[in-house]
Amino acid sequence: MVSDMNELLDAIAALVSLVSPEKVQAVAVAARRTEASKAVTALSCIVGTPVAGAVVEQLAAAWKKTRVGPDELASMLLAASHVYTKAASVQSTELVWTGPTTPFVSARRTEQALLQVINSAEKNLFITSFVAYDVSTIVKALNAANDRGVIISMLLELSQANGGSITFDAIAKMRILVPSANMYVWRDKTDPFSDGRVHAKVAVADAQSCFITSANLTGHAMEKNMEAGVIIEGGSIPVTLKNHLEALISTRIVVQV
Repeated sequence: MVSDMNELLDAIAALVSLVSPEKVQAVAVAARRTEASKAVTALSCIVGTPVAGAVVEQLAAAWKKTRVGPDELASMLLAASHVYTKAASVQSTELVWTGPTTPFVSARRTEQALLQVINSAEKNLFITSFVAYDVSTIVKALNAANDRGVIISMLLELSQANGGSITFDAIAKMRILVPSANMYVWRDKTDPFSDGRVHAKVAVADAQSCFITSANLTGHAMEKNMEAGVIIEGGSIPVTLKNHLEALISTRIVVQV
């Protein structure tokens, strides 16, 4: 039945996403030499950890419900492992978190993730934020990026005095701290965005890596606030994000100041 095959495919996907390709290969080799009815005993001892063992038990239970033979199951395991490994090498995504932590989940800190993206830039770097101040480590990294030839662009919210919504001139401050950066603003807003704000907080380097976060470029956001985001290496998202930001400039939706 289709549902039984889907259950087997789900179990295969769970296994290849949990254990190394070498372990999957070992399971596949063992599967070729066993029958579905004996799979739990034959395969569980290969993976080692209780969590992986439970997944193997699910695999064995799902296998028994199908007409898939040992050689076919082994081929399915190897193919799934290859595709999963290939996809992971093209793009990786990692959770980023600042604020109270728990012993159950590990995550990168906001400042670490932002510095990683800045330090990885070789040609161009684009950062957007609502506000920016009190971020000495980020400022140092930005100036170091400029020293190695990186073109830096920043899109920030305007001050109230200049038609924006924040109480101080973050753009003037950043122009002093990072004088090489090209500063952009969203000034002329047409409907339905007439009351809009630059509320996006992203950093993208060379269309290769990007950081999407709730955190502004502030000391509190880097160290004290509860902030969440993801850092993405490779794949289409950094490319798309870079192209979109550059298109905002070329269409003059945002303009340089």
